[in-house]
Amino acid sequence: MSAVDRVKYLEMIQAVVSRMAGNSFVLRGWAVTLVAGLLAVSAKETQVRFAVIALLPALAFWSLDAFYLRHERLFRALYDHVRKAPEHELERDPYSLSTRTVRKNESGWFATLWRPAVVGIHGALVIAVAAVIVAFRCWQ
Repeated sequence: MSAVDRVKYLEMIQAVVSRMAGNSFVLRGWAVTLVAGLLAVSAKETQVRFAVIALLPALAFWSLDAFYLRHERLFRALYDHVRKAPEHELERDPYSLSTRTVRKNESGWFATLWRPAVVGIHGALVIAVAAVIVAFRCWQ
């Protein structure tokens, strides 16, 4: 693989990393918007069921965000692998986007759930929903 081909390959991997980061950003925005909307409806209607329903998207978006962060980290590891790999190693499977070779060095999806970048926003959403549910239970 020539130097020009390696640069093109790295650009291709970087585009995937950028997409993963963008997806994660959009997901966080949707999570906050949807959970806040459900909590607002819950407060307006004074019904705890909307707050309980808000737990579902909060947990779903948390898991999806961890999924995207894990894959972003895998592609970053692939980027580093391609950047440092000798020529003969890249000739076997040129332009492959498989992260199998770097997967063993990265943490799994469940461990990614608890990374500060993920748990910070989504944990706060779940705590807010739980606080609203407890407040409704105490108020009624």
